[in-house]
Amino acid sequence: MKYNPLGNTGLEVSAIGLGCEHLDGAEQKAVDSVIGAALESGVNIMDVFMPGEDIRAKIATALGGKRKDVYLQGHIGSCDVNQQYDISRDLPTVKRYFEALLRNFGYIDLGMMFFIDSEDDYKGVFETGFADYVLSLKEKGDIRHIGFSSHNPKTAIKAINTGLPEMMMFSINPVFDIFPSERYVLADTNEGIDVSDFTQLDPIRAQLYKLCESKQIGITVMKTLGAGKFLSAEHSPFDKPLTPNQCIHYALTRPAVASVLLGAKSPEEIKLDAEYFNATDEEKDYTKAIASMKDFRGSCVYCNHCLPCPSEIDIAAVNKYLDIARLDTDNVPPSIRSHYAALGHHGGECISCGSCESRCPFGVPIIENMKTACEAFGE
Repeated sequence: MKYNPLGNTGLEVSAIGLGCEHLDGAEQKAVDSVIGAALESGVNIMDVFMPGEDIRAKIATALGGKRKDVYLQGHIGSCDVNQQYDISRDLPTVKRYFEALLRNFGYIDLGMMFFIDSEDDYKGVFETGFADYVLSLKEKGDIRHIGFSSHNPKTAIKAINTGLPEMMMFSINPVFDIFPSERYVLADTNEGIDVSDFTQLDPIRAQLYKLCESKQIGITVMKTLGAGKFLSAEHSPFDKPLTPNQCIHYALTRPAVASVLLGAKSPEEIKLDAEYFNATDEEKDYTKAIASMKDFRGSCVYCNHCLPCPSEIDIAAVNKYLDIARLDTDNVPPSIRSHYAALGHHGGECISCGSCESRCPFGVPIIENMKTACEAFGE
């Protein structure tokens, strides 16, 4: 394992960290095995954004006396009031969930202001008592450093320029970088930062990375593998699927990036990720692989930021099964039909309110997908 400074926090974090989302719902034995394999490989940074008490308690149990050996990213404003991943700026709710997180882990190394993407998200954090609460947590020592998570470079720049965050968690991969999103426009000011050497990138994202570098704002990375789509011949936006080594190398070579946080369901996946450090330069080289790219915008990466759904549809799960069904609509695997049928709510229950699409960072046509899923699965 290699270790990198996380901006000016004074922390040295493992270049590959663990995103714990895929452990949600797993048995304690499985959580123990993954956490144990991560620690054995040298991982010392883990992200726990999931709001459920069960998964947090299991991770705390798995860490045991090793808690002091890891830096935890814990998110402020992540909740599941309606048993779905949700975002809250209501201070009593925010406090209730974060204080529960503190009971699990004692303290949080990186207190992450959760999901600052839109102007409303920004206002809900910086123009209310939310930011004051975060500062009070640091003053008391409940959190050691202040960070935030975002998918929107324009809003991320605005958040960084408040001077409050010391680091951020951001979605970085070649598809998101090279294909400018129509939802994002260049920020009003780049503070004189030269982004001419990043002309191949979306200029607002290039601007963000250079700003982080100049202000020593460390970055931890999510969506490194595009939810696994980049590795799949069927789903990849490239002519050929990327390898994990190529995806990891791309993210780690961006300015200010300290660690990529990869999900894992088994010790074997942890070991596979760690093979990056033994890979040759040729095996890490992504340049030829991304030379020809299809358009990835509008594709679901199953991040659940579209929730909550007023019809309580698990939108990410519906999209995931729909993506598989689309590979061969005449021969949808029975297991996929069974998994879809077992969902508590289905695409046909969508009321087309649009709240999901307004929250989606990636422009997914969710309403249309729900209708297509209804047609594909007959519910």
